[in-house]
Amino acid sequence: MSLINVGIENSIHINLHYEDLGEGKPVVLIHGWPLSGASWEKQIAALIATGHRVITYDRRGFGRSTQPSTGYEYETLAEDLHKILVRLDVYDATLVGFSMGGGEVARYLGKYGSEQRVTKAVLIGAITPFLLKTADNPEGVDGSVFEGIKQGLAADRPAFLAEFLKNFYNFDVLGGDRISEQVLQYSWNIAVAASPKATLDCVTSWGTDFRQDLASIEIPTLVIHGYADRIVPIDATAKRIQAIVKNAQLVEIEGGPHGLIWTHAEQVNSALLKFLAE
Repeated sequence: MSLINVGIENSIHINLHYEDLGEGKPVVLIHGWPLSGASWEKQIAALIATGHRVITYDRRGFGRSTQPSTGYEYETLAEDLHKILVRLDVYDATLVGFSMGGGEVARYLGKYGSEQRVTKAVLIGAITPFLLKTADNPEGVDGSVFEGIKQGLAADRPAFLAEFLKNFYNFDVLGGDRISEQVLQYSWNIAVAASPKATLDCVTSWGTDFRQDLASIEIPTLVIHGYADRIVPIDATAKRIQAIVKNAQLVEIEGGPHGLIWTHAEQVNSALLKFLAE
């Protein structure tokens, strides 16, 4: 198993599991909550087939990475990403962040800049620019929604995740057509195996303000979002990014749920590959 050490907690080494496949310009895929790098299955195949080096990794606390008790705020998560890029000697890369992973892309670029390591960015169903509703961010989501999620996780995490994933994929509408019961179960298996503390702490991190990070981005940026996203509403996120990021392109996927990288993989891949080729 391929691992990169990013720190230590007491006697435990914090290692991130990663995959480094294919040849060509690198594309780094950063997964969403509560899944792992395995969620990029449909994108990995398409990217390798079109001549790209594809790097995926499991965020700390998720997938096959170590499950420490700390480090689930975006300063540390962006630092983890930076250590991966340095360790793998990555340059001229495209960072692709899905959902929570969009936060890593934004904070990484805000903190480290491109440094020639990163030349393009893609935000898919991302929580950016600022998901939490505040006095100066009335377009955000009310904080009670986040508190309800945390209460549900604390009460019965496996049961909460089962219901959450149905909305993640809009299973009541797309089930049996674009998403099977087996994929839903597979996603639950990944989610329930994650660290309970990581799963809970990351919800708090969703309230991070990325507006300054996004404003600093000067590289070409693609935004892809499902118009029927129930988890991360498009009006509160993707539609606001173009006003902050210079020359950002927005691709709206009609009928796309939050988990559109599976349900609408063909459309997502088409937009992604076109952007990479430009």
